[in-house]
Amino acid sequence: MSIVHACALSHQLISFSGADKLSYLHGQITQDINKLTNNNYLWAGHCSAKGKLWGVFKLFSHQDHYYLIGSKAEVECSLAELKKYAVFAKVDINVAPQRLIGLISDDFTELLTQLNIEFAAQDTACDFSHGKALKLTGNRLLLMVDEQFNLPDNVVTLENDMLWQQAAILAGEPQLNEQAIGEYVPQMVNLQAIDGISFKKGCYAGQETVARMKYLGKNKRAMYIVSGQSDGLLTELDLERQLGENWRRAGKLISQSFNEQTKTLTGLVVLPNDTDVTQVLRAKHTPSVELNILPLPYSLEDE
Repeated sequence: MSIVHACALSHQLISFSGADKLSYLHGQITQDINKLTNNNYLWAGHCSAKGKLWGVFKLFSHQDHYYLIGSKAEVECSLAELKKYAVFAKVDINVAPQRLIGLISDDFTELLTQLNIEFAAQDTACDFSHGKALKLTGNRLLLMVDEQFNLPDNVVTLENDMLWQQAAILAGEPQLNEQAIGEYVPQMVNLQAIDGISFKKGCYAGQETVARMKYLGKNKRAMYIVSGQSDGLLTELDLERQLGENWRRAGKLISQSFNEQTKTLTGLVVLPNDTDVTQVLRAKHTPSVELNILPLPYSLEDE
């Protein structure tokens, strides 16, 4: 029997309710919300008018509400921007009170039975008695649960969500830390590669910039996964690459996680999209920390 690890997630939820919730949210994010059903979740970006990301979110529905899941920094920024224009629509936008729990395992069969969660063949989301379950990858589930929910005794609870964050990074899932907010166009963090951008949906904030990146080939950057040995998380996020005998600025980590058992730092960084993936990067302010570029689990090639 495979062990299931669980952790309380540091992510937060934004909820949308009211008669205009669909039309309002549709006009704010990069995703076509009409593709959303009760049995799937979608990736979506929320941009400024200039097309720079306030946040990258998982979007799903539950009991007549829409929800966005993002990091604390992303939620705080996007919530403020979303509320600016909500006064003109019949929509209520709030930080939701439900808890978020991350589950990691090679086999969820027994746990799903215990919790009475059943995903149909192609579904990535489903309701259950205490909330909503999202199937992110084969080895990760995300639960949104109410106050009455308790995990079974055979689940191993982790002290923090660093292992979960590491798995998300290795899956190439974009997430913005505080310094990265407002800095990148969606394609620079590979949002198109995980079907987080609709190029046919019509107008939304920042659409002109996002479309220009696709159709005029203006985007010259992409997000990469990096990993290496370290003594902990980096407090200074700048990375360098070697050019001859000198080191030059490469980019900044937009997300990072540290595995205390293996002393491994894993992160996401935006680099030129023609970067030589065999080169080694180093932390500018901690040069002893060298980071290798790992393969992305998806293609960046346009269809």
